[in-house]
Amino acid sequence: MRIILGFIMIVVGTLLATKASWIVQNFGYSEFAETKMRTMGGTRLMWKLIGIFIIVSGFFVITNLYGDVILWALSPLLGGLKQSGI
Repeated sequence: MRIILGFIMIVVGTLLATKASWIVQNFGYSEFAETKMRTMGGTRLMWKLIGIFIIVSGFFVITNLYGDVILWALSPLLGGLKQSGI
């Protein structure tokens, strides 16, 4: 099941990254992205970054590494917690 979910995430992320201009044309600009990213086309960049994040997350789901990555990223907040192996 996780492999199917991972492939779906990769497809959705790819669509977000490749169709960023279409999304902006149909749904409009994000004022937050335009002001905070300080580049021409900040909204397109935001959609592409979200897509890339979803693609990488999909690979973590497929390889079953998402728990380890979450614990690594949150380790300063969670202290010495470790993922239990199956």
